Amino acid sequence: MILKGTYPVLCTPFKDDGVISDTDFDRLIDYVVACGADGCVYPGVASEVDTLSAEERATMIARLGERLAGRIPFVVGASAAAPEEVLEHIKTGAAAGASAAMVMAPGALGQDVAAQSAFFNEIAAASPIPIMLQNAPVPIGAGLSPESVSVIVRDIANVLYVKEETMPCGQNLSRISKACGDTILGVFGGAGGRYITDELARGSLGTMPAAEFTDLHVKLVNAWLDGQETEARRLFMVMMPALNFQAIFRMQMTKETLRQRGVLEHTFVRGKGPRMDQGDRNELAALLGQLTGELSKYPLTTLQAAE
Repeated sequence: MILKGTYPVLCTPFKDDGVISDTDFDRLIDYVVACGADGCVYPGVASEVDTLSAEERATMIARLGERLAGRIPFVVGASAAAPEEVLEHIKTGAAAGASAAMVMAPGALGQDVAAQSAFFNEIAAASPIPIMLQNAPVPIGAGLSPESVSVIVRDIANVLYVKEETMPCGQNLSRISKACGDTILGVFGGAGGRYITDELARGSLGTMPAAEFTDLHVKLVNAWLDGQETEARRLFMVMMPALNFQAIFRMQMTKETLRQRGVLEHTFVRGKGPRMDQGDRNELAALLGQLTGELSKYPLTTLQAAE
């Protein structure tokens, strides 16, 4: 089975005291399934993975596999600084039923292609599931050039996918696809879904955005694949103001939107980054208000500028 379509990255819901909310996480999983997601990803940057302990990470991966119960495939986020840590995360994911493991090209190794190749070769050789190389921009990741990505993945049999998120995403996706040919199964887009139509036009396998608009991303990708480019671009334009807002406030916006859609009860964010003030909450309420007609399964029943 080739992974393709809409694979939202699940956030990690925390209660007001910072403890993980299992019930919110279960509702989030059920939400992405009900929205028609082709699969999901956990944990990733949008999951505040850098704030999770090893025990929390393993527990939530196991919970995800149990809750999904095979309804849709999932990709386990296995990024870590050392290959042995990555392999531990992969092992946990594989035991929970993951179809692949997403591993970020480490920022600490930078543009050293030989070191990056050695890193991925060690992981891929011992991994029981296929690897997806995530190429994230600096300072989160290494921000490798398309040519460097292709050099790394072409010669490692078990690296079958790339998630490309460096700018310009569309051009880089095309260059990776051309350079790698049939040595990989394909390239996913990410970057919050803000370049999705360009990526789809260039042959991406799909998208891995945050989860607040999973149903709209599903509709957009499916419309594109069905040859309905006009409708896909309309949905893109409808979402873009809110996605631009999400680019600033990240998990703050994602969790508040999911709360207002009745998915999450809690919106606590452990991670760093800007916090919304009342003016920002007012703006988010206005942006979401413009989307009410597009959302059916989880309508904005609690639409408000929360304090």
